[in-house]
Amino acid sequence: MAPRRPYWKGYLKLSLVTCPVAMSPAISESEKVRFHTLNKETGNRVLSRYVDSVTGKPVKDENEAKGYERGENDYVLLTDEDLESVDLETVRTIDIEKFVPRESIEWIYLETPHYLVPNDKIGNEAFAVIRDAMKAENVLGVSRVVIGRRERAVILEPRDQGIVVWTLRFGDEVRPEEDYFQGIEKKADTSTVSAITQIIKRHMDGWSPSMVSDPIQESLLKLIATKKKALKPSKSSKAAKDKKDEAAKPSNVISIMDALKKSVEADLKGRKKAGR
Repeated sequence: MAPRRPYWKGYLKLSLVTCPVAMSPAISESEKVRFHTLNKETGNRVLSRYVDSVTGKPVKDENEAKGYERGENDYVLLTDEDLESVDLETVRTIDIEKFVPRESIEWIYLETPHYLVPNDKIGNEAFAVIRDAMKAENVLGVSRVVIGRRERAVILEPRDQGIVVWTLRFGDEVRPEEDYFQGIEKKADTSTVSAITQIIKRHMDGWSPSMVSDPIQESLLKLIATKKKALKPSKSSKAAKDKKDEAAKPSNVISIMDALKKSVEADLKGRKKAGR
């Protein structure tokens, strides 16, 4: 799979060290099976559009705006220009302000990973210095960055030659685990634990991405392939086949031209022999 084009470009900064960087999503859902909603009677796609809740009429793109509700049916309107005017330093700069021990951030706060790489050969050295210094101290950098018009808290984790930027969930998004884990046995029977430990050892294996394959996705692809075989060729595919067959047919143009050339040559030879 070819690397995706970066959707964020800016600068990585640590004290007086700055380098241009580019950030791309580390995960993708483009390979997932996706469906369109169709009209079962006509086979045509069903379109969704914004409709005015009072008039019931469709709203044109240029009339759409963001609204912050301040009361019942009372909103503060914000245009794209308004939102773009909120200029934060973190829109284009990841300024590492703090560092924390690598093991101190719990997994539940990690949200979405992104790959961060140098965006200019001149910045390669500065990027490598920041990355290797974090590796040497076994720490993660803590910063903030604007992604999708939201300022997000992020951590920077050095990995191989690059850096992984994780967006973090906000503190109020994480539910306290003690609310759910109450009433569970604090310590299990030692002999039982020993028996289960032996089972775990027998099932130990190295990690592989194949362990997280999607069987439903695979089944859907097989089902779609079966249904495609059963369907009649569409007009577009039939037209493409006809075009291909037409291209495969031997053309008479070249043979006719050859015949004309030979005919002219024969005529000229005949005239020379006749002394004309």
